[in-house]
Amino acid sequence: MVTGSEGRTVRLPRSQRRGQLLSAAQEVFVSRGYHATSMDDIADRAGVSKPVLYQHFPSKLELYLALLDQHADNLVHNVRAAMDKSPENKQRVRLAMQAYFDFVDAQGDAFRLIFESDQRNDPAVADRMDRMEHECVVALAETIMADTGVDKARAELLATGLAGAAEVAARKWVASGCVVPKDEAVALVSTLAWRGISHFPLDEDQESNP
Repeated sequence: MVTGSEGRTVRLPRSQRRGQLLSAAQEVFVSRGYHATSMDDIADRAGVSKPVLYQHFPSKLELYLALLDQHADNLVHNVRAAMDKSPENKQRVRLAMQAYFDFVDAQGDAFRLIFESDQRNDPAVADRMDRMEHECVVALAETIMADTGVDKARAELLATGLAGAAEVAARKWVASGCVVPKDEAVALVSTLAWRGISHFPLDEDQESNP
C-alpha cells in the first residue's frame, strides 16, 4: 500500500509489489548474507508489514530462491544470446566472456547471490546453482560440438573451462575495483581462451608439433 497524490491509500498491483519485495530482499541478502537476514529485516527495508511480505513469499527460503531464479535465468539467457549473435567463433568466445563480465557489472554486488552464496548447502539452492551452471555449459558445448566435431563429453569439458575462466576472471575484475577497463579485461580473457579453443579439433600432426 502506498499513499496517492490526494492522500488516498493505493494498493500496488501484485507484480509491482513482488518486484519491490525482491528488490528490498536483494539489498538485505547482499549486505548481510542469507543466515543473518530475517523476514523482519526485509519487510522493514521494503516498508511493508510482515503479513504483506508473507502473502507473496511464505518463507525466507522461497524469497531467496525467487531471487536466484531471476538472476540465474538472466545469466543463462545472456550466454545463449552470445552464441547466437555471431557465426564467427572467435567473436563467439569474446561474447561469451562478455556475458559474464556484463552480468557481474550490471548486478552490483547482487552477483554474489549466484557465485558466492552462503546458502549453497541447501538442496534447493544447490539445485538451482547446478542447473544454471549446466545450462551455461550446454549453451557453449552445443556450439563447440557443431564447429569442432568433438563429442559431447569433450565439448562439455571445454565449455566448463570457458565458463569457469569467464566467471573467475569477471569476479576478480570486480574484486580488484575494475581497474582495467571492462572492454580491455574482456579482450584479455577472450584472447587467452581463443588461443586454446581455436586449436580444436586436434589432429595427430598438431599434437606432436604444437
